[in-house]
Amino acid sequence: MPDLDKSHPSTQQIAEEAFALLGSGRQSPAFSSLHPGFTVAAAYEVVEIIRQKREVRGETPVGRKIGFTNTTLWDRYGVSGPIWNYMYDSTLHDLAATGATFALAGLPEPRIEPEIVLHLSHAPDSGMDDKALLGCIDWIAHGFEIVQSVFPAWKFTAADAIAAFGLHGALLLGERQAIGADSPRWLGALAAFDIELACDGQAIAQGHARNVLGGPLQALRFLLQDLERTPASPGLQAGEIITTGTLTDAMPAHAGDCWTTRFSGIDLPGGKVTFT
Repeated sequence: MPDLDKSHPSTQQIAEEAFALLGSGRQSPAFSSLHPGFTVAAAYEVVEIIRQKREVRGETPVGRKIGFTNTTLWDRYGVSGPIWNYMYDSTLHDLAATGATFALAGLPEPRIEPEIVLHLSHAPDSGMDDKALLGCIDWIAHGFEIVQSVFPAWKFTAADAIAAFGLHGALLLGERQAIGADSPRWLGALAAFDIELACDGQAIAQGHARNVLGGPLQALRFLLQDLERTPASPGLQAGEIITTGTLTDAMPAHAGDCWTTRFSGIDLPGGKVTFT
C-alpha cells in the first residue's frame, strides 16, 4: 500500500473523528466546517487511514462503492462529480441469507438506493472500451445500497462525504446473474434499462441506466480513472465488488418500510427488502 503523505494538517484528526462515529448512530458538524480548507485530496487520505483502522479491527475490504454518479442529484447535495469509497465484509449482506430484511440501527438518516452491482473476474483498465470492461466482469446483480449521513440534514461538501465512508452504510446484494456467453446482450441492456422503485406497493421513483454517468460501465470507467488520480489508493483487483450508484433519487428509509424494485429492458429480477 502506498504511503500516505497526509498533506492536510488535519487529515489524521479527521480520520479519528470519522472513525469514532462509525456505527454509533451519532452525527457531527461537517468536517469542512471544523477544519477549514479540507480538500477532496485530503479526504481520500482519510479514506486510507480509516481503511487501515478497519482492517486492524478485523474488517476486510471487498470492493468499492461509487457515489454521486447520478448527475440529477448533484445540485441538491452540493457536489460537482462522483466519489468513491470502500465496502467491507461487515457491510456486505446477501438478501437471500437475511430473509430480505435489514436492521437500520446505527445508521444516521438512512436512505435507500437501487443500484447495479458488478463483480470483477479480472482487473480492468481505464483505457478499455465497454466491451473490454464487460469482459472483466463475470456476474452482475441488483442491489440496494443503504447510505447514511453523519452530518445532520445531509449537509456536507464532497470532501466531507468522501471522508464519512463515502456515505456507505451497507450493500444488500440480490441474485447474481452470470455474464457467460451472453455478453453482447448484457452490453446493450446495461445501457438502456429502466427501473421502478416502490415502497409498500406504491411507486416512488423511476430510473434509467443513463442516470449513472450514462450507464454502469461508464461509472466503472470513472472509478478507474479517479483511482489513477489518487496515488494513495490501490487500483481495482480481480474479486472486487463494485456498486455503481443510485439509479433513482435516494429515498429516506424507515423501520417497517418494505421496498421493491422492478426492471424492464434487462434480465435482472427486482429486489425486495423490509427494514427493521
